[in-house]
Amino acid sequence: MFGYRVPAPDEAMLISGGRRGLGGAPFRVVTGHGKFVLPIFRKTRFLTLSMCESEVTETCVTRQGIALHVRAVIAFKVGNDHESIINAGQRFLSDQDQMSVLTGRIFAGHLRAIIGSMTVEEIVTERQKLAAEVLDTSKTEMAKIGLIVDSLQIQSIDDGDTGYIDAMSAPHKAAIQRQAQIAQAQATQAAVEAEQVAARNQAEYARQTAVVRAEYSAEVDRAQARAAQAGPLAQAHAQQEVLDAQTELAQRQAKLRQQQLVAEVVKPAEAEAERVRILAAAEAQRMRIQAEAAASYDRVALDRMLIDQLPQIVKEAAGGLAGANVNVLNGADGLGEIAAGLVSQGLTILDSVRQNLSGQDSEGRRADDRRSDDRRSEENGGNGLLQLPTTREKRSNDGPVDVD
Repeated sequence: MFGYRVPAPDEAMLISGGRRGLGGAPFRVVTGHGKFVLPIFRKTRFLTLSMCESEVTETCVTRQGIALHVRAVIAFKVGNDHESIINAGQRFLSDQDQMSVLTGRIFAGHLRAIIGSMTVEEIVTERQKLAAEVLDTSKTEMAKIGLIVDSLQIQSIDDGDTGYIDAMSAPHKAAIQRQAQIAQAQATQAAVEAEQVAARNQAEYARQTAVVRAEYSAEVDRAQARAAQAGPLAQAHAQQEVLDAQTELAQRQAKLRQQQLVAEVVKPAEAEAERVRILAAAEAQRMRIQAEAAASYDRVALDRMLIDQLPQIVKEAAGGLAGANVNVLNGADGLGEIAAGLVSQGLTILDSVRQNLSGQDSEGRRADDRRSDDRRSEENGGNGLLQLPTTREKRSNDGPVDVD
């Protein structure tokens, strides 16, 4: 619309030619909205409210008398309140670039004053303190011209060719270098240790890999060997089973043949032997019975014959006494003893004949009989038989017999 003006967001519109502004200012301030301005009767100007920058490069002398070249950057703008806009519009509206020049000069003066009260060590180590003091001392002056400072940065401090800052930093540099060397050595050592550990790990991994490969290879070889031996082993097992079966069959056949031989040969032979033994035993028993019967019969017959001959034997023995010169003691008792001796000799003869014929007495019995005969002989004059004189002796010894 004709005559209607609107300021930009970062501008303040100053309208002059009408009513005075706030506090008797020669213009009215409009920000954030538009306003209808009569042409010809009113004049409209715009003041920037955007951020401005000013750079300060100044040579300052410290409290120690050391010259320092200081470079700083100031960020400022016109205040948002009407009073600041009025103050800045009255001073910089026609030439707004002068705000940066004037701000730089103001801060250069405060910077020299504050650095002059500080040492190089404080300036170098406490830059933030320096910037805060400069801002604090310049705040009042900047407010008077309608400007506010957003920040102040000390970008560089240089002592030129004096080398004071370098000398001041030398111990720190040495310490830092020493620490850096130590750190480098530690880093190198750590790197070497890490390399050694890595090398050991690689060697261990290679060893384990080789072991695993060897185990795999051995397992493969064993599997191949088992596979290669599987056929011969199976054949050998099969042959062994065949041999076992044949052996078992042969054993069974041998056992069967043994049983057959036992049934066909041994049993019949044993039966025949038992039959022969029984027959032989029966025959021997029969013969023994017959022999015993015969022997018994012969002994009875012999005994009878000998008994029949006994009187003749005694008679012959008594006949030998005829004409013999025999001394008889004890009278009738002596004659009885002589007669008894004759009968005993006859019985002894009879028993000897019978034993010789039967053959049943043992050598011990014969020995006993001989001892008995010897005793009888001793009883009867020292001979087994009564010693009778022969006919010739009887003739030569003929004489009377004295009997007591």
